[in-house]
Formats: sequence, C-alpha cells, structure tokens
Amino acid sequence: LQTSTMESASSDKQYLAQHFDPKGYMETYYAFSPDKEGEMALTTFTLKNLHKAFVLGGLKGDTLIDIGSGPTIYQYFSACESFREIIPTDYTDKNHEEMQRWLRKEQGAFDWSSIAKYACELEGDREKWAQKEEKVRSRIKQLLKCDVDQSNPLAPLSLPPADCILSTYCLEVSSKDLPAFRSALKNMGSLLKRGGHLVLAITLEISFFMIGQNRFHCLYLEQKHLEEGVKEAGFEIKWMDVAKINFPLSLIDAKGAGFVVAQKR
Repeated sequence: LQTSTMESASSDKQYLAQHFDPKGYMETYYAFSPDKEGEMALTTFTLKNLHKAFVLGGLKGDTLIDIGSGPTIYQYFSACESFREIIPTDYTDKNHEEMQRWLRKEQGAFDWSSIAKYACELEGDREKWAQKEEKVRSRIKQLLKCDVDQSNPLAPLSLPPADCILSTYCLEVSSKDLPAFRSALKNMGSLLKRGGHLVLAITLEISFFMIGQNRFHCLYLEQKHLEEGVKEAGFEIKWMDVAKINFPLSLIDAKGAGFVVAQKR
C-alpha cells in the first residue's frame, strides 16, 4: 500500500511538473483587473496579511526560505523589508525559469507592477513600487529545488536553519492526503530555527483549480485541518486569519483562504 501511495503522489507531481503553465497561472490568477474579483480578493487578502506579519508584526531576520514559490514574486513585497536574503524554492524547473525572467527583467516577463503598487499603498506610498521591485531582486541570490515530501525538502543541500519559512498556496496542491500535508509541515519545520516563524497561506475547501484546459487536483482542507497540522508539526499559532472568497467555479472551487503565523517550539 505504501508503495502505491508513493507512486500515486509521484505521478501527481509528474503531472504538475509536466502540465503546469507558469505564465498561464499568473495571467489567470494574478492579473489585477475588474473582471477578476475573486482572484483579486485572494491576492489582496494575502498581501494584507503578509504586510501585517512582516511590516506591522515585525517578523525579521537574516534568511527567509519560501517553500513552493511557484513562478510568483508578489509574496516578497513585504518580506523584502525584513530579511536580508530570500530563497525561493520549487519542485519544477520551469517555475524557476519564469521567475528568472522577472529577476533579469527579460522581455515577456510577467508584469507585477499593479500588485507592487498595492503592496506599497499598504506601506503608505504607492509610488515607490519600482524601488520595491528592485529591493525584491536584491534579496534573491539563489533559487533552489524543493520537495516537501522529503524529510529535508532541500536535499541534497543542507542549509543553516532559517529565521522564517514562508509558503503560499503550495501544500494544498502538493499534498496527496492529510497525512502527507501534516508530514510536509513537519519537514518544512526542520528547516527552521527554534523560535523561528512559519508564515503559511492555504486555500480552504478546494478540490481543483484550472489553468487553461488543465485541471489540477488539490487537497480539501478545512480551517481545523490547518490549525491541527500546524500545531502537530511543533508550532505555536501566534495569529490566524480566515476569509470567505467567491471564486469563479469554472476556474477553482475553493470556498476561502487561511493565513497563519506560527512560532517553532
């Protein structure tokens, strides 16, 4: 049974690696436009809570590791003010390639300026968005491969324990079932200093999302699963925010989102 479960998890990952379209994902879920109310609601929910955690809440340190960064960089607009180095990690190379396009300012890179302006507005000056983007670029010095199903998600590398682990909308996609979700949280926690912080965003009550014609399976998680998993992984929850969000059902069937800041015991 164990082998078949592992093979199934692996085939899910292979499907994701093969069919996930980074540009299509960003254009579907991160283009700020009036006809994307649900998608924008999720992004603003996330940005407000990242601002609360890193800018207002004072989480800071030397190193932040982002687990399952995907191709996006918006999750660093607040953290770049508080950490000297941000290390994005992902399972698929093409997400790294897409992120590199933005880091190098290559033609065809995704335009994050609308979201950068919103993040800067939260800090009181919308016009500083270009400096904000440059600060994010200066904080990222390496992109690493990760697999949250491994006891060391960054194996074969072994990094010094980080001050903060960030993960936004990754585990519900990468986890096959609840035990895998709980295990992934523990594995992520192993990368963190004692007393360090986990900052986690998850879509709740979801079973799938779409990119173009491709449908991706997700793990159905309720708020209680999120809370229990974080506590079981050796964390004390400092604060949590949950929001109901109305998504277009043709794209994604999530009912809402949860955001947790927790400290490693």
